[in-house]
Amino acid sequence: MPIEFEVVPYLQWLPHALLNFGIAVAVLLALGTFFSWLAAAVRLGPSEAFYLIARIMLDALPDIFKTSPRRVWALTRLSVQESIRRRVLVVFLVFVAIMLFAGWYLDTGSDDPARLYISFVLNTTNYLMLLLAFVLSAFSLPTDIKNRTMYTITTKPVRAFEIVLGRYLGFAIVGTALIVGMGAVSYGFVTRGLAHTHQMDGKLAPIPSPFPNQPPLGERGTTTLDKHHRHEFTLNNEGLGRTDMQMGHFHEVTKNGDQIVIGPPQGMLEARVPLAGQLSFLDRAGRSAASGINVGNEWTYRSYIEGDTLQAAIWTFDGVTPEKFPDGLPVEMTIRVFRSYKGDIEQGIGGTLQLINPDPGARVRRSEKIFFTAQEFVVYQRLIPRKVKALDQYNKAIVDAQGNPVEVDIFEDLVSDGRVLLELKCADPAQYFGVAERDVYFHAADNSFAMNFIKGYFDLWLQMMIAIGFGTMFSTFLNGPVAMLASIACLVVGFVAQFIFDLAAGTLEGGGPIESTIRLVTQKNLSVDLELGQTPEAVIRGFDGGLMQAMRAFANLLPNYRWFDTVRYVAYGMDIERSAVMQHATLAAAYCVVVLIVGYFFLKTREIAA
Repeated sequence: MPIEFEVVPYLQWLPHALLNFGIAVAVLLALGTFFSWLAAAVRLGPSEAFYLIARIMLDALPDIFKTSPRRVWALTRLSVQESIRRRVLVVFLVFVAIMLFAGWYLDTGSDDPARLYISFVLNTTNYLMLLLAFVLSAFSLPTDIKNRTMYTITTKPVRAFEIVLGRYLGFAIVGTALIVGMGAVSYGFVTRGLAHTHQMDGKLAPIPSPFPNQPPLGERGTTTLDKHHRHEFTLNNEGLGRTDMQMGHFHEVTKNGDQIVIGPPQGMLEARVPLAGQLSFLDRAGRSAASGINVGNEWTYRSYIEGDTLQAAIWTFDGVTPEKFPDGLPVEMTIRVFRSYKGDIEQGIGGTLQLINPDPGARVRRSEKIFFTAQEFVVYQRLIPRKVKALDQYNKAIVDAQGNPVEVDIFEDLVSDGRVLLELKCADPAQYFGVAERDVYFHAADNSFAMNFIKGYFDLWLQMMIAIGFGTMFSTFLNGPVAMLASIACLVVGFVAQFIFDLAAGTLEGGGPIESTIRLVTQKNLSVDLELGQTPEAVIRGFDGGLMQAMRAFANLLPNYRWFDTVRYVAYGMDIERSAVMQHATLAAAYCVVVLIVGYFFLKTREIAA
């Protein structure tokens, strides 16, 4: 499942974000003022540098608030015209050409072609637009200064902030127009590339009844081979049915007289709304445990449970009501499989699911076991009907007066105050299931895929706006190539920010920069000691601690681009929550405002601005 963390509600997230933003701005302001004074003191002396910095700081606020929208719009139009003269529309033509030929190379026979197509178009758009944003914003102002066209502007009553803001808005308009066009082309490419249907192959065969002298239960058939796959389908006696699930989709099937009509694919382009639960574990003895087993994977996001033991993973779900799930509980899960021996690699590992009543004194404690077969990287879907056979508090079947198992209603007998537990076990001995909290959920609702696609492109647009802001800021005091390299460096740090945070927190083996360098030179494994002595190792780790905290502070000042990455949500058919979109928009706006003001100060202190 692509959602690996819980999205905090926006109003709950905002106060904490504002506090962190205020602290970061205060630290940045203090550091910027100090280093600016230090640089000016080298040239002018301490006192003159103090008066210079004070004058710039005091003039900044009224200077920014006196910004003229008319002059900003004039500079914005100038930036748009310059961008068009630089043939930025070639980027759109390149994107269209990629879409025209991509169908030849994308593997339409993959297990999930929808995921492949959506990931391809979103990632291609993201890389092209980030590259374009850096090229446009980083080279514009340095080119104007180099060609002396900036002197024509600065001799007029134009403020430094108007120049920075006008450039930024001009590039933003160009980038927005391009990304809207790319989004329209991408949506058409995805929907057209995945659209297909089938015909019936052969003849229908009756489905015999298990009871003698009874009419058939329906008919079954097979579809033709299209898009590298075929389906099997069943029809009831009313002529209605559906195909099996292949490549992440199915088709509705109807029978009109002698004609079989197979509808368009369903289940490929979705925006599922999950109801997530809280995960807990049982160990091999059936006791509560903080986590499962570590099978040796370096990424410890998932814990593993051993097969044919009492070990289990249990999810606690709240808000489970018959109004949300009138037909039962639609379970969806993505389970990782770890094999301790090969076995039949084409056959999945068996497992069981059970619903558990959270009330320990209830008459009905558990549902009967639901057996399934797990396969790697395949989303398992199962509807647990409202009526199930159940077990009592002694794990014995609940029977009627004649000793026959009775069916109970999930919401009346297993759900207590909207809460129910779902237990997962691995059935095959010496095999393992790997699970995380967000790997199992109830499919609560479906939202519009088109709107989800737009939200995914909106997040790409936010990344582009931040990139334009950083490029514009660096271009106010660096030449074009250096400004572009600095912008790309910020992008790279933003993508590896989580690694830096983990490194600073000491959760990664191998130590900090100095210790890692020593291990590389001496070829020391991560799990062995350096053997340099207690005092040298303490000194090395002390320096590493300072360096890692400095790295963490620097990474905190830069945008975490991976936090804006919602490609997986759209590709896996998961709805992007509104709170997540609002958080991304707020954070992007904050970064853009800060970098534009910083760019104003840099341009203000240049000789060209004087």
